[in-house]
Formats: sequence, C-alpha cells, structure tokens
Amino acid sequence: MTTATFAPPSVSPEQVPQQLRQRGYAVLTAEDVARWADCDLADLQALIPTWEGLPPDNYLKDGGRYRRRRHSCFVVTGDEVNPVPHRAHWQPLEYNALHGGMERWFEPMTASTLNSPAWNRLLTAVAQASAALRRPAGEPAQPWFIEAHQFRIDTTDGIGRPTPEGAHRDGVDLVAVFMIAREGIKGGETRVFEAQGPNGQRFTLTQPWSLLLLDDESVIHESTPIQPLSPGGYRDTLVLTCRSGGFQGLPG
Repeated sequence: MTTATFAPPSVSPEQVPQQLRQRGYAVLTAEDVARWADCDLADLQALIPTWEGLPPDNYLKDGGRYRRRRHSCFVVTGDEVNPVPHRAHWQPLEYNALHGGMERWFEPMTASTLNSPAWNRLLTAVAQASAALRRPAGEPAQPWFIEAHQFRIDTTDGIGRPTPEGAHRDGVDLVAVFMIAREGIKGGETRVFEAQGPNGQRFTLTQPWSLLLLDDESVIHESTPIQPLSPGGYRDTLVLTCRSGGFQGLPG
C-alpha cells in the first residue's frame, strides 16, 4: 500500500495537446480545468453533492461491496451535446479481463447532474481534446461518443479497488479522470505507463476537480487500492471516455 504521495505533473491548458501527443497524458489543476472547459469553478464544485447516494455496483466479480456508480451516455458534435437513451456499459475482454464481455446496466445519472451549468461544458471540452488529438486540423466536426461514470470507491471491505481489473486501456480515444473527493483514506495513487515501452509515472490526485487526460492508444493506467485512515473513507471520481465511430457494444 502506497503511503508517500507525489505531486501531479500539472501543465497549462495550452500545453494539453502537445502533452497528449508526446507523453500520452496531461494533468490539469482544478482552476485550469475551469479555464479549459470555459466554465466557473464554483459550478464544478456545485456538482460534488451529486456523488452522495450513488447506487452500489452489483457486477463486481471479486465479490466486493466497495464500488458505487452511475452511468450515462452522450453524443457530442461540435458544441452540441445530446444524451442518448440509457444503455448498458460493455467492454471486450481485450480491454477488461475481469468485467469484459458482459452487459452491465448501471443506474443513470440524475437530472441535477445533467442539467447543471458546467456539465455540457465538460463534455464539449473532452470532445474537443479528442478531436485535437485524432482529427486533422480543419476537418469538419464529427460526433464523439462519450460514456460518463460517477464512481465512489469506499472502504466498506477494509480496502477499496478503484481499478480491480489492474493496469488497462479502455478501448477508446481519450479518457478523462476528474478527482472529486478523497476523504479519510490512504492509497489511491495514479499510475500511467507507456503501452509499448518501459517508462511510467506515478502521482496522487488530491485536489477536487483536478484532471488526468489519457491518450488511450499510447498509455495504460491504473489506480492503487485505498485503505481507511478514518471510518467511512472514500474516493470519488468522474470518468469520461471519448470514442469515435460509436459506443462499444456487443458484436453484431
């Protein structure tokens, strides 16, 4: 279990495209997330209470009770954000050896989250970052398929696993991991590794609304388990995965 913490290697919003292309990841502070998404930090902070009361994840194959979540999907084209009818979350075994190959129907995100002033700004910013990474300059706007996951990992079982599947890719173009809250825990270190090389980086996201962006083709990532420092410890995150061409789903 990791006890020491290393500061995230944060960059400015202007450096994000270059960092993603050269290193495969970029980290932003909360203040820069607000600037990057063209929204008010206060509007982001107003979303934090929506992590209370998340339903349990009933699909954990390790038998754990430590994960709660909600899940919703969107199509973003330029500045237009459209929610899609509620659908299952599905990943192939290639990307999730533990939970891949199964349809997982999680409860959808609530209207109080989706109608908040900052929500569409976050989705648009992630789609724009994906376009900058994948699309040639000047190409017309194309749709991006975004899955949104609200997570709470708690210490109900004495230990909570943010990534029970281990170091992995998600099978998308871009992954955005927003730190929402850390309360009464140790651990939860972020680790990013080259997918085709020996190099890696480790650090701990602690600031609410700080952000880790990942080029899913070039890096793999994981978060280490958490343990309680006080009763009721937990770690909250928002994960947005952005993919071109459509959502992942059962073949055929």
